[in-house]
Amino acid sequence: MTKVLYPGSFDPITKGHMNIIEQASNLFDEVVIAVLQNPAKKESMFTKEERVEMIQNLYRKMNHIKVVSSKQAAVDVALLYECKAIIRGLRSLTDFADEVSLQQINKEISGGKINTICLFADKEYQFVSSSVVKEVYRLGKDISNYVDPLVKRKMLEKRRYPL
Repeated sequence: MTKVLYPGSFDPITKGHMNIIEQASNLFDEVVIAVLQNPAKKESMFTKEERVEMIQNLYRKMNHIKVVSSKQAAVDVALLYECKAIIRGLRSLTDFADEVSLQQINKEISGGKINTICLFADKEYQFVSSSVVKEVYRLGKDISNYVDPLVKRKMLEKRRYPL
């Protein structure tokens, strides 16, 4: 069985993330989605537990998609779950430049065991990011084109009951 890790903060998970998950699930026997905390981001809209629960609900009928959370580095999570590679979604050349150095480090840290595979988001999702979704949400605009209805509902609940 060939497993692949798709790490991210997923705060919130977007249709762009889901597009990458769909592509990966067509290529690999199992996709392990790892909900991690981005150390560069001070505040999260959702707790890690809330993000895991949302993603589990989105993929509850798909047995070949597993959702985990960790405080470890993505490469360590990939090794722990016996993944052959880490999936990264690309939207732009900027994403590519960032991923080139990261993949080298991950390969070195893993002793050559973990490769990085980049998948390109479909054109309708190339501008969608969690940051953009949160900004559109904060402006009070419709986010339906960017997130699943379940995620939209959870975001609207956060507005009604602020942290």
